[in-house]
Amino acid sequence: MPDELSLDRFMRVAEFRASLRAFLRHNEQTCRRFDLTPQRYLLLLAVKGAPNGSERLSFSELAERLQLSRNTVTELCARAEEAGLLLREPSQEDQRVVYLRVSKEGERRLAAVVQESDSFRGELVVAFDALTDAFHAARPRLRRRRPAHKAKR
Repeated sequence: MPDELSLDRFMRVAEFRASLRAFLRHNEQTCRRFDLTPQRYLLLLAVKGAPNGSERLSFSELAERLQLSRNTVTELCARAEEAGLLLREPSQEDQRVVYLRVSKEGERRLAAVVQESDSFRGELVVAFDALTDAFHAARPRLRRRRPAHKAKR
């Protein structure tokens, strides 16, 4: 039977979850004000925020980043491209690879959503910090409770 968790820990996790949901709800509403679906927003954000700083991703990289099937990403990108939010860019190194880049219109809408969500993002950071503190406080107790069979290895 697991040890009882403190009420404080439950309260911090619940507060974080409520803050996260409030942020997501605000973000969804903001997306719609700028004529973006939440899915298109995430698509544009992933492409613009490519990990290597190139501001472009291949379909495969995008599928991995969004944790969606390649078929789903292809359809999502086709609709975003039709809406004038994405551009295709062939790879110079490999003719089989096509990169996606955010169009000027896509950048305008993406930037508006990101800027309007900044204050809510700050509130989420505060909630995350409180949750992190709760986990750090619980960490010493977690180390002591490790099963004996793991310690013998």
